[in-house]
Amino acid sequence: QVQLVESGGGLVQPGGSLRLSCAASGSIFSNYVMGWYRQAPGEQRELVARITSGGRIMYADSVKGRFTISRDNAKNTVYLQMNSLKSEDTAVYYCWVADAGVAYWGKGTLVTVSA
Repeated sequence: QVQLVESGGGLVQPGGSLRLSCAASGSIFSNYVMGWYRQAPGEQRELVARITSGGRIMYADSVKGRFTISRDNAKNTVYLQMNSLKSEDTAVYYCWVADAGVAYWGKGTLVTVSA
């Protein structure tokens, strides 16, 4: 079993920045993928960014150039640096880990971008 604990959400003005963190604990194999999804009110959950244990990265087109995903394998932690935030980035952000064919989800952290 894998547990994911997210932190770093909150309220920020348009153009501002936030950094999300997610620490994974439990039974994790070495080659796992970590990432972030988000779900806005009334919308489906969508991929924001993901990173493999080897550092391969994928971003959603809507966040390219503004968000940066990184991970610390020694700490089993993934980060999402979000810059130039827009109102449309408002959503609950979920940490996600895929390990040995099984997906795990965090409880989510709310990011609100508003003046």
